[in-house]
Amino acid sequence: VQLQASGGGLVQPGRSLRISCTASGSIFSISTMGWYRQAPGKQRELVATIDSGDSTNYADSVKERFTISRDNAKNTVNLQMNSLKPEDTAVYYCNARILTTGALKWATFWGQGTLVTVSS
Repeated sequence: VQLQASGGGLVQPGRSLRISCTASGSIFSISTMGWYRQAPGKQRELVATIDSGDSTNYADSVKERFTISRDNAKNTVNLQMNSLKPEDTAVYYCNARILTTGALKWATFWGQGTLVTVSS
């Protein structure tokens, strides 16, 4: 199983950016998917999660600005980021709780990360 993130880049404060992550490989089912971020010199922190019933959870720092969504047909999770601030600058990592085929075991997988830089 692999998670491939895309869509990061440089954006000015106040602007928007959308990042996506697609899971591929031996997937039977996916439960919770989420985004985490790690800024330089800081620990990785939760940004947002979405479960298989589309219930969402957000960090207080991104509520009302970020929206997480998923496309189950494409095994994709998206993060729409609006009103970006310099403090949102970080490497964003996606993760997913996946039931793999064959062994039929649940495991958590991480993407490689995509850099989001908010700067004028």
